[in-house]
Amino acid sequence: MTTSKTEFSYSRSNDYTRSMSSGAEALAILRRYWGYDSFRPLQERIVASLAGGHDACVVMPTGGGKSLCYQLPAAMLPGKTVIVVSPLIALMQDQVNQLAQMGIPAAMLNSSLAGEEQSQILRRSAEGQYRLLYLSPERLARADTVSWLKRVPVSFFAIDEAHCISEWGHEFRTDYRQLSSLREHFPCHPIAAFTASATRRVRHDIIDQLRLRNPHKYIASFHRANLRYFVRQCDAEEQSALLVKALRKYAGSNVIVYSPTIRRVSETVEFLQQKGIAALGYHAKMDNDQRKRNQERWMADEVRVLVGTIAFGLGINKASVRSVVHLALPKSIEQYYQEAGRAGRDGQSSDCILLWQKRDVGLLTYFIDQITDSAEKQRAWERYHEICRFAQSASCRHRQICLHFGENPKWDSCGACDVCTSVPDWLAGHAARPARNHNNVARPARNHNKHDKKIVASAPQNGRSHLKTRPVVPPAASELNIELEERLRAWRRSSARKRNIPAFTVMHDSTLEELCTVQPDSLDALSEIHGIGARKLEQYGREILDILKQVRAAPLK
Repeated sequence: MTTSKTEFSYSRSNDYTRSMSSGAEALAILRRYWGYDSFRPLQERIVASLAGGHDACVVMPTGGGKSLCYQLPAAMLPGKTVIVVSPLIALMQDQVNQLAQMGIPAAMLNSSLAGEEQSQILRRSAEGQYRLLYLSPERLARADTVSWLKRVPVSFFAIDEAHCISEWGHEFRTDYRQLSSLREHFPCHPIAAFTASATRRVRHDIIDQLRLRNPHKYIASFHRANLRYFVRQCDAEEQSALLVKALRKYAGSNVIVYSPTIRRVSETVEFLQQKGIAALGYHAKMDNDQRKRNQERWMADEVRVLVGTIAFGLGINKASVRSVVHLALPKSIEQYYQEAGRAGRDGQSSDCILLWQKRDVGLLTYFIDQITDSAEKQRAWERYHEICRFAQSASCRHRQICLHFGENPKWDSCGACDVCTSVPDWLAGHAARPARNHNNVARPARNHNKHDKKIVASAPQNGRSHLKTRPVVPPAASELNIELEERLRAWRRSSARKRNIPAFTVMHDSTLEELCTVQPDSLDALSEIHGIGARKLEQYGREILDILKQVRAAPLK
């Protein structure tokens, strides 16, 4: 397939120049609602594009801050509504809860709501009372939804998980194909597509299917420098032993373990419990309430290990995952990149461990053989060969991933994978591979061609990409106060239960950690903490200060 050299070109139109005049307003809203003083890479440009009324195609890795890119313009446009298309009810609910905590009016329409509640949302939407309204692709495809939406003051459409519209994508959904009619029904409204994992071919397909008009294209680097990739082929007994070693290595840290089947999830949870390791399961056939409870307990750090199928993780907003362990070969590099990428979203060093067995190959081929559509079967075989090459290759893992997504790194060795450096002692065993020469260590991707206007930004290399200006905390003061952290986490769980919302929507882990480090003693000082905007300061400020005061007054002996 040939690719235009201007694929990622970006036209600095007069509209764009004018939209940049709203930069001060965007920054003020970022401070007010999100509690941050600066944007992550690409975010400000994307916000300017959407505020300027342009179509856009955005590819950012997991944890790159995609949702803010369409939520912030929504907060900038009073009386207007951004329509967000999202594939999962749980994902919609989490985002609506988070927005409510920040004071941004938002709602969702789906089958989980009672008829009376849906009618109320329909009425309020037509009145322009919501800044964001979340719909499923199935709902948006309905004729009655389209006719009603024409009465809503829509500003633009944001398509989340946009790779689902492409047959070449690893999560193709037929319902997403119907979104191609958006341009026909709403010819004057901008459309923005967002995804974390799209190859060059999928990006082209997204643009074609959604009929985007001269879209501004933003492609972040696929290089996650803080992640370490370790791949190990093993037998069943060795895999179990290595899993236990891994979880003991990360004891006290948050870990996700991906299992290939529902049965293996249950078996793994039982096995870990027998080894004295607390773990929770998560899969599609689990009762909805139980699945929700398990996810919330893991999010609230009550249990640190969650064992799930691929049903777990879409939209999970937990920054402090220290390791993701796969117990089988994923179906594709895209799937692996997306799932492994849930580690280290806070920018801290984290491990992605793939422990695969020969029998995984048979399982993948079995599922491919069940596909009846010949074209889809061919695409599945292509993905199969790509993930097998990745697992068996002696080439840098980071480089393989970047090349797969169409990025051409200027380095050969990353110094952060089992191919380019020695593996941890607990994983090495007798299969330790000597470290390669890493004089040419990986650097974040850059635009080396001055004539190429492709907009590329490397993934955030530290977890505090939204920076607030403050003096550097002395090393002695930066040690987390364990008692304070436990008290704050207990307060967060209690606050979440009172409001019937997930704990992370009350306060993110990174915010709690900074509270422990800085220990502010006033509302003004508290407002300087990352992630505490005006609404959260008003809601929780006094409670947080009371906890800080109590702990300082009764220090641990």
